[in-house]
Formats: sequence, structure tokens, C-alpha cells
Amino acid sequence: MNTNSSLARDAMPAVRQASEDLLQNASKALSSTRDQANHALDKADDKVRELRGEVDPLVDMLASKAQRLARQSLDMAAEAKEKAQQSLMHYASATSHYVSEQPVRSVLIAAAVGAVVAILVSSTRRRNQY
Repeated sequence: MNTNSSLARDAMPAVRQASEDLLQNASKALSSTRDQANHALDKADDKVRELRGEVDPLVDMLASKAQRLARQSLDMAAEAKEKAQQSLMHYASATSHYVSEQPVRSVLIAAAVGAVVAILVSSTRRRNQY
């Protein structure tokens, strides 16, 4: 057993050195992995900032176009309203003029239109009852 314990004692420094080498290599690998991960994160951060720089002007441009379209739509609606009011005023004036020029004929036309509307309403009610 003396030779076995002697061999074990002689092997101890080599085992200790191998363990230290292994620990040092593991530490280097961990440090290298950390450096690579930090480098990858820095590249990703740079890319995100670059993309954000490209997206912000695009969003501003789209918002500006949407505002222009909204203004154009409001302007068109205001124009249409004004034209409709003018047409209504024109037809109201023409109707008033016709009624004052032809009062009997106007009353007969109004009575005829009223009778047609009454017949249509009456026939619609009868259909709905069945």
C-alpha cells in the first residue's frame, strides 16, 4: 500500500493543476460568452435605434397625410352643404313664386299629391296586416 499512497501523493499536484486549468478555462469561456452576448445586445440595440429612426419619420408623414385628407373631406362636406342650401333656397323661392302666380293650380296639385300619399300609406298598412 505504500506504493499506492506514494502514487496518489505524486498524482495530487497533477490533479490539482488539471483542476485549476479546468477552472481557469471555464472562467475564460464564461467571460468570452459574456463578451459575445454583450456585443450581440449592443448590435441589437443599435439596430433598434436605427429602425426607430426610420419609423418615426414614416409615422409623422402618415399622420400629416391623414390630417390633410381629413381637412379635404371637411372642406368638401362644407361645399356640398353650401350647394344643397343654395339649391333648397332656389327651389323654395321658385315654389313660392309658382304658388303666388298659380294659387288654385297649386292647391289642386297639393291635394292630388296628398291623395296619392294617403292611398300608398293605406295600401301599405293593408299589406302589413295580412
